[in-house]
Amino acid sequence: MAPDTKTTTVTAAADSPFRNLLLFAGILLIAVNLRAALASVSPLLTPIGAALGLGPLGLTVLATIPVVCFAALAPVSIMLQRRIGLEAAMMTVLVLLAAGLLIRVLGGAAALFAGTVMGGAAIAMGNVLLPGLVKRDFPTRVGLVTGCYTTVMTTIASVAAAVSVPVADATPFAWRGALGLWAVPAIVAAAVWAPQLAHGAHRLSHTPTSGAFRKLARSPLAWAVTMFMGLQSLGFYSILSWLPAILHAHGINPTMAGIMLSTTTLVAIPAALVTPSLATRSRDQRLLLASLLAIVSVGYVGLMLAPAAAPWVWVVFIGIGQGACFPLALTLMVLRTGGPAEAMALSAFSQMVGYAVSIAGPLGLGVIHTLSGHWWPSVAFLVILQAPTLGFGLAAARPRTIRF
Repeated sequence: MAPDTKTTTVTAAADSPFRNLLLFAGILLIAVNLRAALASVSPLLTPIGAALGLGPLGLTVLATIPVVCFAALAPVSIMLQRRIGLEAAMMTVLVLLAAGLLIRVLGGAAALFAGTVMGGAAIAMGNVLLPGLVKRDFPTRVGLVTGCYTTVMTTIASVAAAVSVPVADATPFAWRGALGLWAVPAIVAAAVWAPQLAHGAHRLSHTPTSGAFRKLARSPLAWAVTMFMGLQSLGFYSILSWLPAILHAHGINPTMAGIMLSTTTLVAIPAALVTPSLATRSRDQRLLLASLLAIVSVGYVGLMLAPAAAPWVWVVFIGIGQGACFPLALTLMVLRTGGPAEAMALSAFSQMVGYAVSIAGPLGLGVIHTLSGHWWPSVAFLVILQAPTLGFGLAAARPRTIRF
């Protein structure tokens, strides 16, 4: 049986202020690495394809691999945490990520795909472990800590998207240098996280109870959180993978297209910081959720109907809406659960199933474009999916709790 929140609070409070500060710094550095490796790739898909002889299908697969990893490997994080502990599991994530980011730039197409799989696996596990870590060690500051680490994720993703093409143009290693650069933050994060291997020895594990996934599979609330997570992720990874290509097809040069992709994450920074705190101040998040989906829908419709007329407007609307929906999904995983064990289990379940749903985004947009020869049908796909996203989201935002 999982320890309750009160026990968790006492356990977390037993740490010294310095250890808590070090733990918080480690969480933020982990967050640095959970999107940059992905956001840095899409602006460089064209030069990568030209250098390695990858056609549209190969580039579509490359863009889809991380999301497949998120779906397939989310449960692995629970098994790994159960076997070696939460702190050691997170260190494994960082080491695997650094290795994958280096491998993907040190060889040909096979190395690129292998390294992308390794990096995707590491990020999948990190995505699952972080909400449980926050619920365990910062139970009274869930909104603040979630807002901080999602803001860091958003900020660094923005930087990665903006600098990919300029760095590739400035270095003799071209796209390899631009992608290999992101192994450095993973190595730094591992160094800062290392003390947690000792400091975490006295912390409770909060491993989910046996049969947790079966219990969640029978919960309509768990499915609502899961599908909202999956459908909002579908939109995010679709834009992350294909927005530069969509803009380039309408006359915007690759450097500017990368900057505009960066803008979608840049404008999301204040939204990512504020949204979890707004969500935790109320028992019911339905009005907040509906407002955010309305914002992102305006951006999708504009990108579909008039992409060249006001691209900056559509980019800003998409960025604000998506940038707030992701931290809201993470916050709902915590708010809708009774303790750390349930939070980690729901995190794994919702990301396993949700990211399986989101695979239809990067893959679907690529296939629809290949078959139609135009981008507007691909974006129409995103517009249509806003209806079920709203339905599941409203169900997830109602004030109910999952307990084992």
